This record gives sequence, structure tokens and C-alpha cells, in this order.
Amino acid sequence: MIDDAQVPMPLKGVRVVEFTHMVMGPAAGAMLASLGADVVRIEPVGGDSTRRLLGSGAGYFPMYNRHKASVCLDLKSEDGLAVARDLAANADVLIENFRPGALDRLGLGYEALSAINPGLIYCSEKGFLPGPYENRTALDEVAQMMGGLAYMTGPPGRPLRAGASVIDVTGGMFGVVAILAALNERHSTGRGQMVQSALFETTVYLIGQHMAQKAVTGRAADPMPTRISAWAIYDVFETRDDPIFIGVVTDALWEKFCKLFGLDDLWADESIRANNARVQARDRILPRIRVLIAGFTRAELLDRLEGSGLPFAPIARPQDMFDDPHLNASGGLEPVTLTDGTQTALPALPIMMGGRRPGTPSTLPEPGADTRGILAGLGYSEDRIEALFAGGAVG
Repeated sequence: MIDDAQVPMPLKGVRVVEFTHMVMGPAAGAMLASLGADVVRIEPVGGDSTRRLLGSGAGYFPMYNRHKASVCLDLKSEDGLAVARDLAANADVLIENFRPGALDRLGLGYEALSAINPGLIYCSEKGFLPGPYENRTALDEVAQMMGGLAYMTGPPGRPLRAGASVIDVTGGMFGVVAILAALNERHSTGRGQMVQSALFETTVYLIGQHMAQKAVTGRAADPMPTRISAWAIYDVFETRDDPIFIGVVTDALWEKFCKLFGLDDLWADESIRANNARVQARDRILPRIRVLIAGFTRAELLDRLEGSGLPFAPIARPQDMFDDPHLNASGGLEPVTLTDGTQTALPALPIMMGGRRPGTPSTLPEPGADTRGILAGLGYSEDRIEALFAGGAVG
């Protein structure tokens, strides 16, 4: 059982209004909510269509909308827009990730809302920061393709997107960095500001190491599957059953590896004691290591490598994480009740504060589950709330 009193809540009392959909914006709100912020998720009447995605999109809503209140508004109605303005007027932070200009056309852009709430921090998460591309439509894949990440991930001639929404989530995280910086700056200025993050620039930041490699070496980086590794042993190896990754990334670990597997002759070879020499001798070393590792089961290797200091990893699947002993023992998964009542556990925010993990049990809200309570908190009378429901402005 998680003791709520022991959970870090550094953003308790920070009020966030979230006009978002899909992944990037909701991920930013989810991070703030996990840190204790009061996050109100604005959905269309009937609920965000992200709730109803199938296939690989089925996990978006439950993963990135925990710990939030749900308010449904019809932003095509004047009454719905008035509620939205009232929410923004009482918020510390607003997050949005719709197409450029969409909220401006509704009168919910930064200029309009900062006029009624000068302390508002308005986080706009887009495909591109201002510049020649800013009005293009972007998705995680678009950014990965344009920014060079897909080129680096797949084999030559076969660009491949990463196996998770890494740009959406990281872009959302950079938005959170900007929000926290703006909240801190507001302590001295008393004013909010507009902050922005974007998918394309996030991707370029991630592949910056390869740009730096080109600047340093004069040689463009090859895609990861064909790259020249910085270490001689840094690969996935086949075993008698399931594959395993092993890395030997220092000269001291080379000694440990040789002793662990009885490779006395390789350790005695002083011509390959240094890492760069081993990289140059990779064609001689690797075939022997592959034959050696293939003689073990994965379980045997895990037992032998545990505690050795050598980097190693079984090749796991996402569904394996539900039963991972480390995650379950360390608070890495938090209990979640889905809208159909299903009990599951999903990853907590991957940080610790004061030796404690953020994250508490949560129940995903039904669309509009908190509309009445939030409106009452704004000072709306019961008659006014009923009239808004009757007119379809809220749900």
C-alpha cells in the first residue's frame, strides 16, 4: 500500500488547465500531475477521441491521463468558451498541443488569456518551433524522419521509427522543463509567459551527439545497426535459448570479463589490453565471444553476470515489465483502475525525491466526471451549472 503522506508532492497547489489530445500535451500534464499539480483535462463533450483509439494507440489515454480531473466543454459554444476562459483565469499553467492558431481562433490564445491572467504560464507544444516549418502538421514519426532519428535507428536504406512515442514524450518533458523554469521566474517577476516545445527540435536535440561526431571526426555517423562501435564487445548475443545484451566498456571490465569466462589467453594478450586496440581487433575477438556465449542459457548468463559490474540485459518485451521484480519492489509501477474497472499497474514517473517515488493509485476518470465539482469550485451556482448541462455547453 502506498502511503499518500509519504509521496512527494512538490507541485501541490499548482493549478493546470490542459487543452490537449493524443500524447505530447497529455504527457506534459501527466508529469505535472504526478508531482502533485491539480490538472484539469479539458475534453470535448462525450470525451476525447484518444480514449477510443485501437491498436498501438489504445494505451495512450490510460498512460498519459492519470491523476487528472476531466471536464467536458463544447468549445464551439459561447457558454463553453466562457467556462474555458474562467478556468484559464484561475490557472497557474495552461498546456495545449493543437494545430497552430487553433486556440487563438477561439479566443483562447496566449495574448487573450494573459490579458485576464497576467500570471498565466501558457505552454504551447507543437510540431515545430517558430520558423519556416511552423505551420506544418507534425507527428512523432514526422519528426523522427525529418530529424534524422529514423535514419539512425534502421539499417541503411530502411529508416525505422523508434519502438515507443519517444519524441512525443520527450517533447512533453521539455515542455515541463520550460513550465518549471517559468514558474520559478514568476517568483521574481510576478508575471507568467508563453513557453514552447516542439517535436522536430526535440528530435534534433536527441541526435545532436551524431552531429557532434561529424564535427569532431569529419565522418558522418552510420545508422546504429551498422555503426562502428566504440567498444569491441557491445552487442546482443545468442544463447542456447533467449538472447542477451553484454557490454564491455572499460579496460577494467575487460579484465573482469576475461576472468569471469576463463579467457586467460585473451587477457594475457597485451596487444588488446586497451579499448581502442580491442575495437580494431573486433573481427578477431567477437566470433570467439559469440561461440562462447552461445554455449550458455540466458539464465546461466544472468546468474554469472549479476554483481560483476558488467553491463548486461535480457531482451525483454513491454508486457514483461508487469512482472519485473525490480519495478514491483521499488515502486516503479503504480496501481491504475481503467474506466471499465480493470485493475492494472503502469509506470510511475521515473524519479526519486528525498528517497521517495512520486505516484499514487489512480482511477481514470469517465468523460466529464469532474465537471460539476470544478464548476462549483469556480463559484458557479447550481442553477447555472444545470443550465450549462441542459444547453450542451458542458458534459
